[in-house]
Amino acid sequence: MDLKLIPNIKHAESDNFFLLAGPCAIEGEEMAMRIAEHILKVTDKLEIPTIFKGSFKKANRSRIDSFTGIGDEKALEILKKVGEKFGVPTVTDIHEASDAAFAAQYVDVLQIPAFLVRQTDLVVAAAKTGKVVNLKKGQFMSPDAMKHAVQKVLDSGNTQVTITDRGTMFGYQDMIVDFRGIPEMQKYAPTILDITHSLQQPNQASGVTGGKPELIETIARAGIAAGVDGLFLETHFDPANAKSDGANMLDLQHFEKLMTNLTAIRKVVKSL
Repeated sequence: MDLKLIPNIKHAESDNFFLLAGPCAIEGEEMAMRIAEHILKVTDKLEIPTIFKGSFKKANRSRIDSFTGIGDEKALEILKKVGEKFGVPTVTDIHEASDAAFAAQYVDVLQIPAFLVRQTDLVVAAAKTGKVVNLKKGQFMSPDAMKHAVQKVLDSGNTQVTITDRGTMFGYQDMIVDFRGIPEMQKYAPTILDITHSLQQPNQASGVTGGKPELIETIARAGIAAGVDGLFLETHFDPANAKSDGANMLDLQHFEKLMTNLTAIRKVVKSL
């Protein structure tokens, strides 16, 4: 993937990691704008190329009464407004092949969720839009197996593809990041580390996913030290009351300190 080809990307020439960041789900326009403004103020100062993230629909829920969204078109319109107001590229996940062309009208990057990354029709539909395709590595897949998902995008005539590691299932209710996978997946595409979903504790007894957000910086530091190309994180100004994945999101008040620390580590790593 060539960052410079993504519309409105800033600091593409910097030697910093790039970032996909935002709330888990779009809950409304005010919250999306508030989070985007804070993120971009920080990343502009630190020269971090940034893509604003927000799910227009949460299709993978533990319980039928879990929040799934505010309406597909309404949420996508908000993502489009964020992109236009702040001059930033945007990314959202898609879940069905029919979502690809629809969502591509509003965002710059289409993300394939980890549980769906082997769905050929979905991956091909995303690739054929010509948008950047971000492939989340399945929790059940080895790093090397992601070469086949990347190849589906390439065979569809699209070279703008990235891989995101979001941990591997360890037992029934925990995730582990195997940092050996980063250089393995970098053979096939620029590789991103998801530093929030990697700390999920899925399928809790209550049917609500848990997490360990206190370890976000630990995972992020290790990823930067391992040479990852980019980071993915979900953040919210009130994680405890977020409508989705609040248990593993970064509190927005800690965002600047985390990015400052990681930028400093990146400079050291690049100097070695």
